[in-house]
Amino acid sequence: MKIIALPFLCLLATPAFLPAQITSPNTNLNAREQQIVVAAKLPAPFTISHGGQTAQTPPMGWNSYDAYGDSVTEAETLANAAWMQAHLLPVGWDTIVVDFRWYDPQPTGDDRLLNKIRVGAALAADEYGRLLPAPNRFPSATNGTGFKPLADRLHAMGLKFGIHVMRGIPRQAVLANTKILGGQFTAADVGDTNDQCVWCPDMFGVRASAAGQAWYDSCVQLWASWGVDYIKVDDLSAPYHAAEIEMIHRALGQVGRAIVFSTSPGETPVSQAAHIAANANLWRISGDFWDRWPKLNQQFDLLAQWQGAGALGHWPDADMIPLGKIALRSKLGGDPHWTHFTRAEQLSLMSLWALAPSPLMLGMNLPDNDDWTTALLTNPEVLAVNQDPLGKSGVRLSHTNSVEMWSKDLADGSKAVALFNRGELADLDSSFAIYKSPLLTRQSPGPVAIDVPLGGAKKLYLVVDDGGDGYDCDHADWLEPKLITAQGETDLTRLKWKSATSGWQKAFVNQSVSGGVLNVAGTIGTNGIGTHATSVIEYNLPAGCQRFTARAGLDIGGTSQRGAGATVHFLVFTRDPHPVAKTVAASVSFSSLGLAGARPVRDLWLRQELPATEKFTADLPPHGCVLLRVK
Repeated sequence: MKIIALPFLCLLATPAFLPAQITSPNTNLNAREQQIVVAAKLPAPFTISHGGQTAQTPPMGWNSYDAYGDSVTEAETLANAAWMQAHLLPVGWDTIVVDFRWYDPQPTGDDRLLNKIRVGAALAADEYGRLLPAPNRFPSATNGTGFKPLADRLHAMGLKFGIHVMRGIPRQAVLANTKILGGQFTAADVGDTNDQCVWCPDMFGVRASAAGQAWYDSCVQLWASWGVDYIKVDDLSAPYHAAEIEMIHRALGQVGRAIVFSTSPGETPVSQAAHIAANANLWRISGDFWDRWPKLNQQFDLLAQWQGAGALGHWPDADMIPLGKIALRSKLGGDPHWTHFTRAEQLSLMSLWALAPSPLMLGMNLPDNDDWTTALLTNPEVLAVNQDPLGKSGVRLSHTNSVEMWSKDLADGSKAVALFNRGELADLDSSFAIYKSPLLTRQSPGPVAIDVPLGGAKKLYLVVDDGGDGYDCDHADWLEPKLITAQGETDLTRLKWKSATSGWQKAFVNQSVSGGVLNVAGTIGTNGIGTHATSVIEYNLPAGCQRFTARAGLDIGGTSQRGAGATVHFLVFTRDPHPVAKTVAASVSFSSLGLAGARPVRDLWLRQELPATEKFTADLPPHGCVLLRVK
């Protein structure tokens, strides 16, 4: 096989790509949390029937994206595979997926830069235009061997191997008009230059034609020759590309190798449920899912829309699981951190994914896992709910106030039942804000002037809410924020904040969240903070602060976005704006599930038998849950 020569540079060796050292915050476990860690180490009373080669149950594995974005290396892939083999393979986790742009020898490590510095990038490819792993990142791929040596090594470990690919044909192949394998067509016959992904500069769409089918046939033949077991094809589902989904499906059916077909991203239209189930094994129900409660809260409703659509071999996909240490290099703009999900939220996530059931694809860097995270991933009784061979969808039975109940029929005749507390821990109480702006919109983005007394307060909270529309990607700027004391004024940005949350990604000092200058309707700020709503930034104030001043508004990077959003309020507090979190009493009567009389009950997270009862009641912490097996 001929390889196009490229000027390979190992960008990953530079200090900018070294991951920050992060210590797990999962210390000081309470009594129940300690029980969960201990329970995960007990012998498994249930056998997990994992799904085989065609996703008869939802695949369970690891995906490189949440930790490494577009820049994962072979060494990092193998390190995660070794940890999976040692700790997760015994309970059913068995798939390793190399995500996003493994063919680029000079990855960005930050997706926000793709359309700035990688347009027209020279990508590793063969003589037929098909993309190959960049050998400087995947040394075993030299001499045209592609991913076969890596796949062989993973197979020898008892693992399966998957790759991410973009929909379409490389732009470089179309512009060079390379021949397609078989000789009947060229890349110019295949590519539609008017069909381009808006967030990745690598590909043109593929025409629904004999040439387009020949292209996808040649790609699938290559992937199958490598020993690929799983492909995730991106830019297929939102918008929905029915013709290309069908071409990929046909190509997969011709290679004589069972390969799981996953489509991405979402939201996949529910109106296409029959079509996607007929053509793919997995399909995304949402956009990219990250470690914030609003994202998890949304998945309840999206999964409820798809209940009943899943079946053996075909599963709605709630996306990767961002627990543990993530974002070592990623679209979050270089913000390595331990998951923002609370322990209660982590239990709710794993319970909901088990009940749905959704594919279980881990996004963390596995070797960094602590005991708590490992316990979540290795509880065989929870995993058995996800992997139950009956393949029934979980069903949302009720949603009253903040309490939600789900149930899933299991192959042995029992039911998995969960109670969730979806009460809004992150609600902001604006009644004691010392300043609240008018609603800012695309038409009136600001900036607004802020000048409020602090009265010697010890705390300062800068808050941006989403304006009530539930959109978490509003681009908001605090311009020239200053503290006024008797001695004069000082830039707030000279202080290190105590904590900062941001709706979509992290907050930035002296730049907008899109990486540019702070710009509110032409008002430029050289000093300030860029963030996404909803955002809460907390400062400990030095003594003697008398006033806070700033200008604030919607950044031009947000007002120019298409679609939803671009509504916010800016608020200033001198006390914590969150209300006190409260537990919620929740109960389920088993007669409502069609189960008469007292029933044996098992707490699946604690792995404890509970007394037989006709009704179960529990106090749920904010965003928490209980997961039961009712016989």
